[in-house]
Amino acid sequence: VQLQASGGGPVQPGGSLTLSCAVSGPADSRRDVAWFRQPPGMDREFVAHIKWASRNTAYADSVRGRFTISRDNDKNMMYLQMNGLKSEDTAVYYCAADPYVITSQRRIGSPYIYWGQGTQVTVSS
Repeated sequence: VQLQASGGGPVQPGGSLTLSCAVSGPADSRRDVAWFRQPPGMDREFVAHIKWASRNTAYADSVRGRFTISRDNDKNMMYLQMNGLKSEDTAVYYCAADPYVITSQRRIGSPYIYWGQGTQVTVSS
């Protein structure tokens, strides 16, 4: 499984940005996919998760209502639509995938085997 994240860049507070993640490899190796981020000087944190088959989603409290995770099965793409961006959303964003992650661990980075290279999002006026 390979993941390629893109779409990051500078954006003003209150603005919007959509991140993309190209996902390749066997479908049964990437049933669980997610976005994580690492703010400057801080640990990596969970952003959102989607179950590829069912499209069930989960979000971190800090982004719920502002961010939307989705996937396009035909294009093998995963997306993170980010609205109402705040300075605290500044981070390197990573997409991750795994054959299966139990529900209680989907917000933890360590269970995910496959990771993209990260894309920088900078929210600043």
